[in-house]
This record gives sequence, structure tokens and C-alpha cells, in this order.
Amino acid sequence: MSGRRAVIYLFIMFSLIAALYTGQSFFFNIAFLFTGILVIAWFWSNLAVRWIRVSRRTRARRAQVGKTLDETFVVGNLAYIPKLWLEIRDFSDLPSHRASHVVPAVGPRGRYTWNVQTPCLSRGEFKLGPMSLTSGDPFGLFLSERRIAATSTVIVYPAIANINKFDSPMGALSGGEAQRQRTHNVTTNAVGVREYVYGDSLNRVHWRTTARRDKLMVKEFELDPLVDVYIIVDFSVYSLYEAPSVQRLHGDGPVIPTSQHAPASTEEYSVIVAATLASYFTELNRALGFVAYTPAREVHEAERGERQLNRILQTLATARSKSPYTLAQMLTLEAPYLQRGATLIIVTPSVATDWIAEAQILARRGVHPMCMFVDPHSFGAHTPTEALKNGLRVAKIPFIPVHYYDDITAALEQRMHV
Repeated sequence: MSGRRAVIYLFIMFSLIAALYTGQSFFFNIAFLFTGILVIAWFWSNLAVRWIRVSRRTRARRAQVGKTLDETFVVGNLAYIPKLWLEIRDFSDLPSHRASHVVPAVGPRGRYTWNVQTPCLSRGEFKLGPMSLTSGDPFGLFLSERRIAATSTVIVYPAIANINKFDSPMGALSGGEAQRQRTHNVTTNAVGVREYVYGDSLNRVHWRTTARRDKLMVKEFELDPLVDVYIIVDFSVYSLYEAPSVQRLHGDGPVIPTSQHAPASTEEYSVIVAATLASYFTELNRALGFVAYTPAREVHEAERGERQLNRILQTLATARSKSPYTLAQMLTLEAPYLQRGATLIIVTPSVATDWIAEAQILARRGVHPMCMFVDPHSFGAHTPTEALKNGLRVAKIPFIPVHYYDDITAALEQRMHV
């Protein structure tokens, strides 16, 4: 466009020089004509990006790796003059998100709509927007740009493999028959009501019975007949191993995918394993808890249902291996909060053996530990893993090894190594 304007400038200069030398009005008219074209083109290009409304509608603010994110873009012309063309540029940082578009002519008070389907290849929290509008005049002499700073976020949950069974030590996951024993904790087993006693929590008040009897009545609970399952994921910076080919957004953000397969990162495999197990126990209606340092301490007390699964998946979506705590330190810190009889599933790529002693202490307290070992050696790490596996066998802690390029479903459905 600068080249076109240069030609117009030359025509104007030539016409003015010729008019001054010849005195003929024809050359003055030519100079005025091209000057008028420049002025009209400049004003047109500036007005072309005004009185435009751009809206993006995201069907859901949450997506999942392996699925698509659907968006609808609507461009509305609020003016009574047509917009010849518009270039919409989207600066979202969601990988593989191609929402930029060239909008053809939009008539007065007209609209233009297009849909974008983005395959979600990487977990994390991503920014949608900002956008920019670019347009010009019909002569192609000037361009004008307008920035739309509005942004929103979308969370992409990690991928979940479908498993139909999960091998566990006999008696570790089953709490046996219902324990006819009252408890002060709120469980899913409400067995009756009684009168309110000083110190009872208000969340135990049964309001319908209270209204019927005209006095405060609270619910009584029994111990849950099934023990809780806790998943603890190791996001220690000392346990992480990634292949040199792995690239991250902004240097330390989500992994930028290069294929449909999971990246060569122990962090990504640990997240997929944890998400798969969380989904599996949720479908079994088990009370599921979650602990991780992502690097901030994230603890979700044992609960049932899809809401608990969504909390865990949201935590896993943004988790990064930046924690300064080793797995052994994490087990020491969380040990006081694990109830006797609970099943503890440890997901880790750590080859350090010091955490095995902490797991043995938990076992003596009645907690049932087991390990999902993401083998860093299969990712290219030059670290021996036999010492850890032998230590787990000696400590009688069942484990399942998960290797790079493993089918996660087949890996988790195999029998435990003891």
C-alpha cells in the first residue's frame, strides 16, 4: 500500500509542476483529484474499523484433551455504510487454535458468522483473545487497525483413559460390611435424627424435621462401610524428566503438542494416570480424595460424585512440576491427615528410595499404599530404576510400572507387581 501511495504522490507532484510551468487548469484538476482520493481513502479506512461489534461465544469454558472446543464468532456492522472487508486476528494462546478470519463485505446493519472447532491437544488454562480488526479503503491505499482487548479463559482437562478394572490388593479397597457405629463426621450414611445438642454443627440440622417438631433436630451418621481412596501425585521438580524435544508455552507453561500422542514428559503421564484413576473411582461411587503440590498445596478431602472429579481434573489441568518438596517430604507432611484404613495411590516418576520408608510408616498405621510408577528410564533418563522396584518389593508395596508410549488402559489394567 505504501507503494501505491508513492505513485499517487508522484502523480500529484508531476501535475503540480506541470500546472506551474504550463498554467493549464487540467493539471491542477488532476492534482486536486488525486489529493481528494487520498483524503477520501484515509477517512474511509479509519471509518472502516468503527461501528463494528465482534462477539465470540464459547460453548463451554471447560474442555478436555482429545475433544474439541467449539466457538462461534459474530461480526455486526452497526453503521449505515457497508464494510468492504475485515481481517479478524485472534491472539489466543490455545495451541492449534485458528480463529483468525477474513470477513467479506458486510452490508449496512448486516452480520457475518463463522464457527471454529479447535482440537484440544494440551491440558492447561488458556487465554482466549485479545483480537484485532484491520480494514482499509476501496482503493487499497491505507490500512487501519483496531484492538479489542477483551479476553476470557478456558480450562482444558487432561485426557482420561477408559479402564474397566483396576487390580488392588485383597481387602485394601473394601471396607467390608457396614459398621453400625455412630460418628461425628458427616458421611453418606444418614441413619436418623435426634435433638440438637450444644456443639452440633449447623450443617447437620434437618430442617424439615425441625419445622415439623418445632425444635432443632440434627442428623445422625454411621461410619462409611467403604474406606476412602486418596490419590497423591508427585509434582516435585526433582522427579520431572522431559525429552529435549518437549516445548512449553512461554517457557514454563503447558506443553505444546507435536502429535496426537502424549508428550515425552513424566509430568504428562502422571497427570493422565491420576485423571484416569480419579474417573474410575468416581464411576464406582467411591469416596475419593486428592493431594498434590502443584506447586501450591492442593488437597481435596474425600468425597463422592462428579463435582469432586471436576475439582481434581481442574487441579490436574494446571499442575506443574515445580514443587520444592520431594515425595518423601510430601508423605511426611500429609501423613497426619490420612485416616486408618484408607487406600493411598501414589503416582510418581521418582527413583529415590527414601519415600518408601515413609510409605512403610503409613502402612503400619493402617493405610494401604500402592504405587503407579511412571518409569523415567523409558523417557530417556539415565537413571536406574531397579533399586526402587526392589525396594517396593521388599516393603511389600504393590506397584504398576507405566512406560513411555504405553497404552494407559492396558498398563493400569495389568496385575500389580508385588
